[in-house]
Amino acid sequence: MKIHLLVLLLILLPLNLPHAGEADVTAVTVRKEPGGTFRFDVTVSHADTGWDHYADKWDVVGPDENVLGTRVLHHPHVNEQPFTRSISGVTIPEGVTSVTVRAHDSVHGYGGVPAAVALPR
Repeated sequence: MKIHLLVLLLILLPLNLPHAGEADVTAVTVRKEPGGTFRFDVTVSHADTGWDHYADKWDVVGPDENVLGTRVLHHPHVNEQPFTRSISGVTIPEGVTSVTVRAHDSVHGYGGVPAAVALPR
């Protein structure tokens, strides 16, 4: 009987632990800068739990899957959710009219909800 109870506890215990999941992009604002580069203000949502599991960057990705810009997030945002950070000076190749912004977390990598963004010209 004790073994059955232990097995049941081992099965149910993970269900009660907090789960941060994957990082999602929830909003993007893009502006064309003087000189033709772009600024991206990106809002990311992720249930950061601390240094072991947090949203650690986001990327601007072209239609050919090339990363055009990356904003590294240097620390967890446990008490600031969702949060917005920016990157300026992103060069977009001529003819590209939209990009994808995707977030990354330190445990799952990519996989949360990305955002497709039309570029102002």
